[in-house]
This record gives sequence, structure tokens and C-alpha cells, in this order.
Amino acid sequence: MNFGLLTATFIGVNLDFFIILLFLLKEFKLSRVMIGYLAGVVLLMSLSFGIGKTLELFAPEWILGVLGFIPIYMGLRDDDDDTKIHDSESQIWNVFITYLAVCAGCNLSIFLPVLIGETFTNFVLTLVYIGALTILAVLLIKWLGSNKYVAGFMDHYGEVLMKICYIGVGIYVLFDSGFIMHIIHLF
Repeated sequence: MNFGLLTATFIGVNLDFFIILLFLLKEFKLSRVMIGYLAGVVLLMSLSFGIGKTLELFAPEWILGVLGFIPIYMGLRDDDDDTKIHDSESQIWNVFITYLAVCAGCNLSIFLPVLIGETFTNFVLTLVYIGALTILAVLLIKWLGSNKYVAGFMDHYGEVLMKICYIGVGIYVLFDSGFIMHIIHLF
């Protein structure tokens, strides 16, 4: 388990949601935002792990390294999604649904290649680590939310930073899986 990779992946996948968190934390209670966000993270990470384990049954690890191209593609594509927060009776449900709407595709495509080859024990440790990062992120964003300079920086550079993280994660997966070395040995 590579904590640096997990941290970079978490930040890259959630960077756009961090902006939305600034707004959610102004509107909803801190505890409800945290619960909704954690529930979304656990669901998407569990789906990524389950799909990865299923793929491992049918293909060797180096072939699964091709999944590293997914985050690279995500980093290179132009994303013009307009995300809207829908009103809901439950603040937790609102945060959960918003997180899934904003981050489901990215989470599944980015974390799936990262979690390939992990044991169940390492996956549980990863969930605990990512859960702790989620809580830390909410608390940090709550604290930073009052700073106008931070909000301006994220508005200006957030998308570029997210793309750099995605590309870096994809390159890491291509090398870590043995895909690049396997291709080199073919020639």
C-alpha cells in the first residue's frame, strides 16, 4: 500500500468536490456533511475494489495495468460538466447524492486501477486511511472556507491541479502493474 499514491489519488479525485464542499459546509451541519461524504467514499471505494477483484480472476496484473490509461485520459480530456446541488430533505442524503453525481465516474476509473492487486486486509486499511483523509479534508475545508484567497486559488488552479494528479496516478499504475516493462520486453 503506497500512502503517497493514495493521498495523491484522493486529492485528485476529490479536488472538484472540495470546491462544492465549500458551499455545502456553509449550508449544512458539519457532521451531516461528513457522514454523507464518508458514505459516498466508502461506497465508491468498495465498488472499485470489488470490480478490481473480479477482473483479477480473468487477467494477469500486467494486462490490468492498461487501466492506468483511464486516469491519464481523465486528466487530458476537457471536462465542461456543470454540477448543480439539488435540494433534499436530508442534508446527509444531499451530500451523498451530490458526491456520487460529481465523483462516481472519476472514483471508479481512478481507484479501480490503484486497488487492483490489493488484499482485503490492505483494502480495509486503505478505507481507514481514505476515511481519515475524508474527515481531515472536511475539517480543513471548513477552516479554509472563510479565506477568500484560498477560494480564489481553487477557482483559478483547481482544474489544472486535478488533471496533473490524474495523469500522475495513471503513469504510476502503468509502471507499478508491470505493463510498461512487459511492453518493453516485447520489443
